[in-house]
Amino acid sequence: MSSPSHRPGRLGVGVISAGKVGAVLGAALRAAGHAVVGVHASSAQSHERAAALLPDVPVLDVETIVERSELVLLAVPDDQLPGLVAGLAATGAWQPGQLVVHTAGRFGTDVLEPVRSAGAIGLAVHPAMTFTGLSMDLQRLVDCSFGVTAAAPVLPIAQALVVEMGAEPVVVAEADRPLYHAALAHGSNHVMTVLGEAMQILGEIGVEHPDRVLGPLVRATVDNALASGESALTGPVARGDISTVAAHVAALRELSGQGGVAPGAHAVDAARDEHGARAPAADAAHAPSEVRSAAGASPGAQLLAGYRALGRQTAARAVTSGRLDATTYRAVLAALEDEE
Repeated sequence: MSSPSHRPGRLGVGVISAGKVGAVLGAALRAAGHAVVGVHASSAQSHERAAALLPDVPVLDVETIVERSELVLLAVPDDQLPGLVAGLAATGAWQPGQLVVHTAGRFGTDVLEPVRSAGAIGLAVHPAMTFTGLSMDLQRLVDCSFGVTAAAPVLPIAQALVVEMGAEPVVVAEADRPLYHAALAHGSNHVMTVLGEAMQILGEIGVEHPDRVLGPLVRATVDNALASGESALTGPVARGDISTVAAHVAALRELSGQGGVAPGAHAVDAARDEHGARAPAADAAHAPSEVRSAAGASPGAQLLAGYRALGRQTAARAVTSGRLDATTYRAVLAALEDEE
């Protein structure tokens, strides 16, 4: 490991890899005064990202980066992390005193046990933010929180790194990491699914720019929910507007008998590799039965199922918070399930 600077506390940072998260966090650590000594990039996109966000940083293989770095930033997909950590441990790559920081939301530091066994220090810092992989993300880090997990003696190191990047550290216990990550996925990734379905419905009735229609409503909804919590809940289900809920269900049921672009087509598009080739799982002939069923369902059938499921969830929260009485709650559920 080399000393990157005469300034105290400055570290030589290696970034594995130059995905959207890794390149941005590497740039943030560089802006804080650390020296990025190497970055791993395998695809054309990651090479471009490294050149844009980490100019003049050499693109190196993983083993060389680990050898040269005082702090190794592991920004890889969650499912790849255990194998990467164990594989490097098997080659004796980890060094005593080295800081090894991963960004996976699902894991705490138990996944870094091979690192600790080699005398290195394992830290988990997960940014609660979606990334574009562009320089704009550096500004967005200022409003971002990081889920931080580490052993008590080294927890201040993880917190300090997050603060240096301009963000706020939030301590998450090891055992709570899966729930922490589930909450973020539910509040972000699943919202994308709901918005996609809402835009699809508007598109089915001929609205030319669904995003413009939904934009102000969605932004206000999110702002109100974050500011006021459960009291911001509104809409026909929460109000107990039975006839309106029934009308929604009837309209979506009618849509299920119409044509249109099946939502499964979007799943097929998503199941292509970075070169545009269709992934094996996207081949309908070899897809699991539930995937073939979803891909063959009409737009209305999938949208109706989603509306009903979220309607039930909304009604349950409304009755729990006292916004609906038990009788109205049962009437809402009946309207949601009405099959005529």
